[in-house]
This record gives sequence, structure tokens and C-alpha cells, in this order.
Amino acid sequence: MRKAFSFLAVIAGLLTLPVAAQPTKPLSQPASGPLSPVEAAQSSGNVAPGQAHGAALTATDVNAWLDGFLPYALGRGDIPGAVVVVVKDGQVVTQRGYGFADVAKGRRVDPSTTLFRPGSISKLFTWTAVMQQVEQGKLNLDADVNQYLDFKIPAYEGKPVTLRNIMTHTAGFEEQVKDIIVTDEKRAIPYETLLKRWTPHRVYAPGSTPAYSNYGASLAGYIVQRVSGEHIDQYVARHIFAPLGMTRSSFSQPLPANLKPLMSKGYSPGSDKPIGFEFVGPAPAGSLTSSGADMGRFMIAHLQNGAGILQPGTAQLMHSTANVPIPGLNGMALGFYQHNVNGHRVIAHGGDTNAFHSDLHLFIDDGTGLYVSFNSRGKEGATTSLRQALFDQFADRYFPAAPTPQPKIDAKTARANAELLVGSWGSSRRAFSSFVSIADLLGQTQISVDKDGTLHAPVAEVLGLRPFKWVSVGPMLWRDANGHEMLGAKVVDGKATQLSINSIAPIMVMLPTPWYLNAAWLLPALYASLAVFALTVIFWPTRAVVRRRLGSTFALEGKDLKVYRWSRIAAGAILGVLVAWLVAVSLMFADVSFGGVMDAIVTVLGIVSAVAFVGGFLVTLWYAYTVWRGKWRWPAKVWSVLLVLSAAIVLHIAIAYKLIGFATNY
Repeated sequence: MRKAFSFLAVIAGLLTLPVAAQPTKPLSQPASGPLSPVEAAQSSGNVAPGQAHGAALTATDVNAWLDGFLPYALGRGDIPGAVVVVVKDGQVVTQRGYGFADVAKGRRVDPSTTLFRPGSISKLFTWTAVMQQVEQGKLNLDADVNQYLDFKIPAYEGKPVTLRNIMTHTAGFEEQVKDIIVTDEKRAIPYETLLKRWTPHRVYAPGSTPAYSNYGASLAGYIVQRVSGEHIDQYVARHIFAPLGMTRSSFSQPLPANLKPLMSKGYSPGSDKPIGFEFVGPAPAGSLTSSGADMGRFMIAHLQNGAGILQPGTAQLMHSTANVPIPGLNGMALGFYQHNVNGHRVIAHGGDTNAFHSDLHLFIDDGTGLYVSFNSRGKEGATTSLRQALFDQFADRYFPAAPTPQPKIDAKTARANAELLVGSWGSSRRAFSSFVSIADLLGQTQISVDKDGTLHAPVAEVLGLRPFKWVSVGPMLWRDANGHEMLGAKVVDGKATQLSINSIAPIMVMLPTPWYLNAAWLLPALYASLAVFALTVIFWPTRAVVRRRLGSTFALEGKDLKVYRWSRIAAGAILGVLVAWLVAVSLMFADVSFGGVMDAIVTVLGIVSAVAFVGGFLVTLWYAYTVWRGKWRWPAKVWSVLLVLSAAIVLHIAIAYKLIGFATNY
């Protein structure tokens, strides 16, 4: 699944980024699938209109470029295998397999038969199914989805959810991560059960704020299932796979017996053992398994206005802009998101599971498609940057931008625009009602402006990409001086209300963080509080040992001694519970398939947090009151104040980020 808050960066190949480890076995030579009948004509050097300044998009040239790019990059990134497919004008230009589908057995990737898990690219099949039902008059994109359901999606301030909202990721759902991916089939829950078990809170007005939602896509699949009378797995098989001849594709989990032997192993990273078949909880959002060759067929169908699966008018509607969250940046189509480059219109979708990482791009006006999938995230998340580099270099090689004069923005205006962005920003794709919201505190982006007016907006670093150098190119628009990326912001009544970068703007924006949730002061305050508690706990026994060795007596007794001891116990309890939360959250974020024991852990920690954080704060108040009322020395009085402030900070964070509670839905 697409995981915007957990990407890490590393890349190899031709880019000047960190070097990753070599795989445990040498990479295989690329395996080529059958090429199109027009290969000879393409190889002659004929170039389609709009490509006059780029290389000829021929099998010979693409193969040479890919073979020079991917083997080296895979080795540096510790990625066992990959598949790449390029199509143009209804034909396969090339389909290439690189490396291993099974490292231990030495089974190489075959683009025609090896199966990969494209993750959220599955949504394109679900969206296509929705549009098929729209064609048949069974679905209305602008109707309240509740009329198609047997359970209710609550309204937001009286406003319902529509399929158009869902397909543009503007339904307003908060993030949901529980049971999103598991590797134990016994723990796999039917997606219909997940849908009805808990509806994520609606936190934005419909149509107002893009916030990528797996729940929404799963809901769309269920709606197709309800109105068609066919389970979504069978529906996609009959109405999309079969018409397109996608014989090595499935939505089913586990795979049908005839496809299991073709499945690539998944790694994280390649030098580790395989992680097992991944069962995607919100299945219509990510359960697809497919070969590279089959994905080529799907790309060709959409590039040819839905040939075989949609009517031309329906496909054109699906591919057209439906929403533009940030003026000047990429918009959202119906299910596809825009990834325009070099003046060429591109619609796309990416996908991530724990092991597989994929991208599909359609140069919609150029009749060209590019699909890539890797069977490992690689060392330090190498595939994040590798996918972006592959797309950028493909576009620059075959669809370069025409020379255009660079806009000139005066320094005063550029600085004024940049200063509107100064502050702390958090992702629109986040949890609000559970402990998972702590990811927002840890992942906020701090934006600043240098004395010379240079904008520092490390949005790209959050996604695990290389740092960008922003240059003002228009009203509230900045371009990376060394690449294609752009940053833009929406301004309302003189204030910046949303910002994003081009590659994620259609599905996710950043929002200003209110002062009481602002990591710019909360995190330093939390770290200082931890230091206060740690020193309090450490000095308690240390001072006792020193007194014993010196033969001195403790000056406190009676009530004073009692409150002193309780204050130290409270400090230790707060510190211990915070450490427990740190461990639990780290385990879950490191592996979203973390076992069902997480519910028990969350429940216990929610209860213990209430006792430790609320009780600890009250005890520190009691201690400070006693110290200041008595004849205590000034160091004790100062320290008592620090303990109260530290306990207050922790309690505030615990309440604001839902560390206190009993909910097991997240």
C-alpha cells in the first residue's frame, strides 16, 4: 500500500546517493519476453510526433538503456529482482525481467510468467470496475454511497460521501492501519468484515482535502460487489482480466493453485529471508497479483480509451482531471493521479506492500506506458528513489521538455511568498482518533526562510527523496533547481492553508499544525522532560548510596519523606510507560503485519498511561506544593517545578495524541 509517512531513501545507479550493499547472489542477465510485431519498424528510428527532441522509443534503445540502468541499481540497492514493461501505440515495446524471483533457488524473473504484487495499483482495477458499473447505470458518481451499502457511512456536518469523493481521495477519512497487511493466512480477515468492523472517522469535509485512503478504495470494491452481485475477486477476473487476456493475474488471496508456483518471493531487503505471501486486508485496495506481461495488456487497454473494458467516453472521463488540490500542481483524475512531466500529460498510480514496490505511468497523449515492479524495498528503502529516477530518466530520454524561457520572479515577491509557508506542517493522511496519530508529532515538516529569502521546505526528505533546492517560479510555486519536482501552496485570505509537492499533491497535502500540536516546541519539551525524569530516577538511588557510604542521614522524614518517594516513583512510572510506547509504536511502524497481540498491548498501555500520566502529574503537583510550603532548599524547589512542567508536557502529548484510551481500532 501507499505509505506516505514511512518512506526511506537510498538509491544507486547513476545517481550520487548513498551506496547500498550488494545482493547475496549475482544478478542475472535481463530476460526478455516476446516483443511486438512492430519492433523492426520501431528500431528503424521513426519517431512519433512530440518526440522530435528525444531518443527514438524503440526496443533496441529502451533495452540498452534499461540494461545499463537497472542491474547496477538493483545490486547497489540490495534488491533481488524487478520487472519492467514499456508499451506504445497498442504494442509491447519491451518487457524485461531482472534478477531473481527466488534467491535461494536461483529462479530468475521472467516478465511473461513471474508474478509480482503491485500493491495499490490494484485500485486502478477497482476504479475501472466502478466505471463499468457507472456505464451500466448501476452507480452514480455523485450519489450518497449509503444507498449502495448495507451499513452506514456517517455524514460529515451533514454532507455524505460520494464515489467521486472516494475516487479522488477526498472522502475525508482518517488513516487506518490495523490488519492492513498480514503474512499469516489464519490472521487474514475478509475485507467485508474489516469495512464493517470500524469506519475511520471522517475528519475533512468531502471534496476539500485529499487524504489517500485504502478504506475508501476497499469501500468502492464492496459497492461494485453489491450492485453487480459478484464478489470483487470474481468480478475483476470476469470483466477485466478475461477480456484483456490477463491469464496470469488474480485478486484472490491466497493465490489459485495454478498461479502459486509462478509467484516471486518478497524480500525486505534482498539479503534477508523472504517475508512470505502478504494478505492485504482492504483487498480491493491492494490484493492484485500479476505478471509484467499482463500489466502491459492493462496499460494498452487504458491507452486505447478503455478498449475491451470501457467505452471510449467513459475512459476519457476517467482519465480527465477531476480535482486540483493545489493550483499549479498535478491534479487527480478518477482513480488515476496525474504525474505530468516535460509538458506531457501523464496519469499514474504507485503501489507498495512490505515487500513489493511498483509504479505504472501512462503518457496518455503519447500512447506510451511504463510499468515497473521490485520484489524488495531494498536497503534503506532504495526503491523509493529508484522508482522516481527510472520515471524521470525515461521521460527525459524519450519525452524531453521543449526549451522554454525561465520565469523571473523579483526577490521581494519571492520572499513574501516563501514567508507565508514558515511554520510547522503535518500530513493530511494521518490518524486522528488513535495512538497512531503520534506519527504526526514525529513526522511534521518545519519550513523556514533564510536571510537571503531562500525557502527551506524539506517535504521531499519526509518521502525519502533527495533534498530539493527550491527556486521561485510563480505565485506560490517553486521548482527544484536540479529536477522535475515542484512545490506549491494554496492561499486563502492571505494565509497558506495547504501545500504539497507535485508527485503527491493529487492524493495528499500538508496542513498547518496548530500551536498546541506543533512539534517545533513539543518535541524539544518532550526530550527535556525525559531528561528530567531520567535524572530524577537515576539520582534517587545514587544519592542513597552516597549517603550510606558517607554515613550521613537523610534530612527528610514523615510526610516530606513520603511525598519525596512518591514523586520519584511517579517519575519512574512516566518514564517507563513512555519507553513502552516507544517500543510498541516502533515495532508496529517497522512492520504493519505485527501480530494480533498489538491489541492487547495497546489496551494495557492505554490503561497504564492513564494511571502513570494523570497520576504522575497529580503526584508532582503534590510534591511541588509540599516543597514550596516547607523549608526545603532552593534546588529542591526548582526541581519540583521542573517535575510538574515535565509531567504536564507528557500528559498534554498523551491526551492530544491519544496515548490514553481503550480503543483498539486504529
